[in-house]
Amino acid sequence: MKKLLLVIEKSKDGKLWGRVELDDDLIVDAAVSSDELEKKMKKLLQRFHQVEPSEIKFELAYDLTALFSQKDFLNVSAIALKAGISPGLMRQYVAGFKYPSPERAKVIEHVINSLVRELMEIKVVVVKTRPPSKPKSVKQRLRTRPDH
Repeated sequence: MKKLLLVIEKSKDGKLWGRVELDDDLIVDAAVSSDELEKKMKKLLQRFHQVEPSEIKFELAYDLTALFSQKDFLNVSAIALKAGISPGLMRQYVAGFKYPSPERAKVIEHVINSLVRELMEIKVVVVKTRPPSKPKSVKQRLRTRPDH
């Protein structure tokens, strides 16, 4: 299995652009989704480097614009606060108006990865009976007792 880095960026027109380097070749293509981009890149690698698509595993690396558009369940402001960044500045990063330093990008990556670890520890249970929404007062309980 060949593991390759696929860098994904989002352009102003909303397309995702991906790039992969292999044997000193830079392979670039665009698509509307990361899944489609992966498929197109595998076809290009097969065509130009005779690598079977089933033998390719991509390690995805996103710029912030692409990341938050593809993973729209991520809350930009919450991640900014956890990273110690102004939510307004983080929104500028996500919109592509400003760019974080490599060090700041690593901090953001660390926050997202720690959220993943936190989410992986969550256990969900099914509660079949629910407690009453509002506990009854002593008077109400006495009125509903059968001996009164």
